[in-house]
Amino acid sequence: MGIRRGRRRPLRGGVWRWQAEEKKGLAFPGTSCYSPAMDLAIRYRGRTFGADKIDFIRQLIADHPTASRKALSRKLCETWNWVQSNGNPCDMVARGLLLLLHRAGHIELPAKRCAPPNNVIRRQRPEPLPFLTWNPIESPLSDLRPLEFHQVRRTGEEAVFDSFIESHHYLGYMRPVGEHLKFLIYARGIPVACMAWSSAPRHIGCRDRFIGWSPEARRRNIRFLAYNTRYLILPWVHVKDLASHLLSRMARRISADWEQLYSHPIHFLETFVDRERFRGTCYRAANWIFLGLTTGRGKADQTNKPNRSLKESWGYPLSPRFREILGRLG
Repeated sequence: MGIRRGRRRPLRGGVWRWQAEEKKGLAFPGTSCYSPAMDLAIRYRGRTFGADKIDFIRQLIADHPTASRKALSRKLCETWNWVQSNGNPCDMVARGLLLLLHRAGHIELPAKRCAPPNNVIRRQRPEPLPFLTWNPIESPLSDLRPLEFHQVRRTGEEAVFDSFIESHHYLGYMRPVGEHLKFLIYARGIPVACMAWSSAPRHIGCRDRFIGWSPEARRRNIRFLAYNTRYLILPWVHVKDLASHLLSRMARRISADWEQLYSHPIHFLETFVDRERFRGTCYRAANWIFLGLTTGRGKADQTNKPNRSLKESWGYPLSPRFREILGRLG
């Protein structure tokens, strides 16, 4: 008798219960050695956690009855050597996993000891700053040099960047998730542009087809992509070719800046252009490649129907060997 593929039924909190109909030589429902726990598997952030991992977490909680939720997530990272590429523990990812299991009823976490505000749910807008008033800049690009790129993430200038984006970008400021960098660009001491980069979206069909990587390679190597989330030429600046020039300059330095903070390079850049508002001229002039259109469904789609405007997807390889590098599994 052959093996028939099992069915999966979603439970709350992203938990999947796999129910095998027939598995040759293995326990399946109706046999004496079958246990419901054998069906349990959690898929979270690209990893699968089976019953053995969940039992381990239960024992970890039992062994540390006075530990807080924060302390338990750190102990879990330490025990599993769950670290980012820069050596920092994946504390928030571990905490999310614990909360997922707790809400699904598979573990019992200790009571909350504090409830800090959730800035994702209740977004805190950057405070407006008393900026100086600058005269319009309309000189040729050659007159602005040297241009200075300041990576302001985790510096005193980060609040200035956030306020500029909130005040002058049509999308406003949104706190980035995951790895991210922020750049303020100056010309002779005057701010002229802001550029933000963050971790890339996990699934973009036209991009994935262009790179040609497998799903496993994508999960392993998605961290080597950077997504241009915000790009702002400040309103007092009117300089021909400045936008494309800054993109070209950024492409030559972003990998080194990323590696300095996160201990790994970047091999591919990407962005989205709302074609109802823009034509992507500066990206095209900077030799970015048009990859295709998004589906318009967003990452939380449940209907498989467009619920937002279609965006143009643009990409820029930072190495001629980017397909080979991003397609590696080891």
